[in-house]
Amino acid sequence: MNTATERNAWAARSHELAQLMSRAALGDRAAFARLYDQTSSHLFAVVLRIQRDRALAEDLLQEVYVNIWRAVGHFDAAQSQPMTWLTSIARNKAIDSLRRAQAQPVLQSVHRDDEDDERPDVAEQMADERPGPADLLARAGDARRLNTCMQGLSAPQRQSVALAFFDGLSHAEVADHLRQPLGTVKSWVRRALHTLKECLERAAQRDAVGA
Repeated sequence: MNTATERNAWAARSHELAQLMSRAALGDRAAFARLYDQTSSHLFAVVLRIQRDRALAEDLLQEVYVNIWRAVGHFDAAQSQPMTWLTSIARNKAIDSLRRAQAQPVLQSVHRDDEDDERPDVAEQMADERPGPADLLARAGDARRLNTCMQGLSAPQRQSVALAFFDGLSHAEVADHLRQPLGTVKSWVRRALHTLKECLERAAQRDAVGA
């Protein structure tokens, strides 16, 4: 599949999901069922990367879709990609479940499987022993705190890191999606992760002092 075809396929899928979400917001249960069929495998993988107990992850997935059904009317296609918005709900639900259980969240970082895999290797980008952005995100345990840190990024950085880090797209896929040079996207992601890491570290330190 060439680049243009992949870009068109991605756009078509996002458009279809947005339409299903709009219909679900009006109470269309058939549209919501189709939305579930098209997105549940991805969202289950997101939850399972955080909550490693498969049985609990399956229960959480059902709670995720209850939340989606209740909140889908607030989705704005002009502000977010459908899958990014859905993934955010799944991640927040999984992280909250760990916080309630007073467990230490563990996120599976996105690592390259081979040299041809363009996905961002967080361990390589953050080559020190301090917690990386994924660990700090989990420890934050509060979507509002993450949102605050995300607001410190530029709009391109925010969109790039959401697609590359949260949705697990490769750098090349993000570049195609945003119609930007690959090198530019890599720079945006790298700088965004660095900024997020510093922001979340500061938030964690403030929490420790206030505890």
